[in-house]
Amino acid sequence: MARRVGNGGRCVGLDISRPLVALATERARLEEVANASFEVGDAQAYAFATGRFDAVVSRFGVMFFDDPVAAFTNIRQAARRGGRLAFVAWRGPRENDFMTTAARAAAPFLPQAPAPDPDAPGQFAFADGARVRRILEASGWSSVKVEQADVPCQIAESHLMTYATRLGPIGAALREADQATAEKITAALPAAFKPFMADGKAHFIAACWLVTALA
Repeated sequence: MARRVGNGGRCVGLDISRPLVALATERARLEEVANASFEVGDAQAYAFATGRFDAVVSRFGVMFFDDPVAAFTNIRQAARRGGRLAFVAWRGPRENDFMTTAARAAAPFLPQAPAPDPDAPGQFAFADGARVRRILEASGWSSVKVEQADVPCQIAESHLMTYATRLGPIGAALREADQATAEKITAALPAAFKPFMADGKAHFIAACWLVTALA
């Protein structure tokens, strides 16, 4: 975003993860992106200066708020009047079968988990587009649009197991599992992803919402 804005504007990246902020700061330095800076914080409660920003952009970062209405209220106060909000979030797990492949492959080797609360913070917390609209309107945003976006994606086969074993609920489960269970899960994953493989890559469609609004 800083590159697209150019030197006439500034971009501030906010993330709750110190390692990600440190990495982003170093990349901006190495790539000489002088108009980008980064801060560590939780956007739900961060003490933004009122009316500081012309626009707020997020890619898959807003589904994890404990209290999304409080979070988007706080974010709106950081935007100037008429400022723009744009974010992408996952639609439901049924439309994103690639994203749930690892969990399905691992399920036979793990204790049965209770059915998840669809509205709880997590990857698919914004699957219900009508709920997303209600959250934003309750937070004081206007001109809310919730549109489908289906994006073709690829992951190189050489990176696939890193993705499948480190991220999401399976990454968490593998960190807690004993060695025998972890080995069984890891061994099951390549076959589970085989339907997506072609030309040395996993191909899938990211079924997302593109959400926009005005402060």
